[in-house]
Amino acid sequence: RAVAMSVSHSSRLNKLVREQYMRLPQDGLVQVTYVWIDGSGEGVRCKSRTLDKEPKSIEDVPEWNFDGSSTAQAEGSNSDMFLVPVCMFRDPFCLDPNKLVLCEVLKYNRKPAETNLRHTCKKVMDLVKDSHPWFGMEQEYTLLGINGHPYGWPDNGFPGPQGPYYCGVGADKVYGRDIVESHYKACLYAGVKICGTNAEVMPSQWEFQVGPCEGIEMGDHLWMARFILHRVCEDFGVVATLDPKPMTGNWNGAGCHTNYSTEEMRREGGLRHIEAAIEKLSKRHHYHICVYDPRGGRDNSRRLTGHHETSSILEFSAGVANRGASIRIPRQVGQDGCGYFEDRRPAANCDPYAVTEAIMRTTVLNETGVETKDYAEH
Repeated sequence: RAVAMSVSHSSRLNKLVREQYMRLPQDGLVQVTYVWIDGSGEGVRCKSRTLDKEPKSIEDVPEWNFDGSSTAQAEGSNSDMFLVPVCMFRDPFCLDPNKLVLCEVLKYNRKPAETNLRHTCKKVMDLVKDSHPWFGMEQEYTLLGINGHPYGWPDNGFPGPQGPYYCGVGADKVYGRDIVESHYKACLYAGVKICGTNAEVMPSQWEFQVGPCEGIEMGDHLWMARFILHRVCEDFGVVATLDPKPMTGNWNGAGCHTNYSTEEMRREGGLRHIEAAIEKLSKRHHYHICVYDPRGGRDNSRRLTGHHETSSILEFSAGVANRGASIRIPRQVGQDGCGYFEDRRPAANCDPYAVTEAIMRTTVLNETGVETKDYAEH
C-alpha cells in the first residue's frame, strides 16, 4: 500500500511551469530579498524589492522597513521597523544577479529590536578582533511532515531504535536526503561557508556545519544557512524544526555544537590557552546556559539530561573526546597540543550571535558572574 506522505499543498504545484517564468530575462533589473529575524528570536522573515542595478557590496543595498506589529516586534500604533542590510549573498532560488541580504532590525528610534542580538555581538567582536576568534557551528535539525510528525516515520508508532541511522545509507535508514543535498548546493551557490553535512542519530534528523568563520561572520552565515534550509524545505513541502527535543523518549535531541579557537589556541602550545578558557567557562556555567537557547535555558532543560550524548544542564564538565561533557576537547587536539574545543551546550534553536558573544565575553574579556558589561562607551 502506498503511504501518503504529509507534504504541503504548494509543493505539489507543477514546478516545470514555474521554471518557464524563472527563465525570463530581467533586463538589468535585480531582485533583492531582505531576510531578518522576527520577534520570536527563532523565526526568519523575508520580502523582496527591485533594484535598478546589481549591488556590488552591502553599501549598495538601501535600508528598508516593514510592519513590526505583524512579526511580534512592534505595536500597531507605531509599527514601522528599519531593515539595515549587513551581509549579502547570491540568491540560489532566483539565481544571479539576484541577491539575498541579511538585515539587522532597528526600532522606530533607531535602537536595536529586542531580538537583534547581532548589535551587541558586533561590538564585542570588534573589541576582541586581535585574538582572531574562529568558530564552526554544527546545526542539527529535524524534518517534519506538514502534520508535525517526523518525516518518514510510521503514521502510527515509531521506527526501529537508534543505531543504524547516524551517517546511514539506504531507504530504510535515511529520510529526506534530497532536501539535505539541495540545501548544501544552495548554500555553496549563495556563498555561505557550509563545510559539511551528515545524517544524525535520530531518523529524520540531520546536521550541517558552517565554518570556520571569524567573529561576527559566524552568526551571519549560520542565520542565512537556516533561511536557505527553510526555503528549500518549503519547495519540498516539509518543515525543518530546530526544536532541541522534538521527540520525547529514547531519542536524541538537537544541538548546535560550537567549535571555537583563538589565534593563541591554534599555535604550538595552545592547549594551555584552551584549558585556561575552559576554566573560565566552568565558573560561568549558569550564564551560558541562560543564553544558549531563546528561553533562558528552558528549552535546553528538555535536552541536556546527561543522556543521549549530552551533559547535565545542572553541572559543568569537560573532557577529551567525551561527548557526554559540556566541553569536549577533540582527541587530535590533545595529541597535537593545540587547536580548538567544542562547546556542546548550545541548543539547536540558539541564536549564534548570543552564543559566540557569550564565549568571547567569558574567555577573552574575562567577564564573570551572570551580569554582562556594557562596552558602548569604550
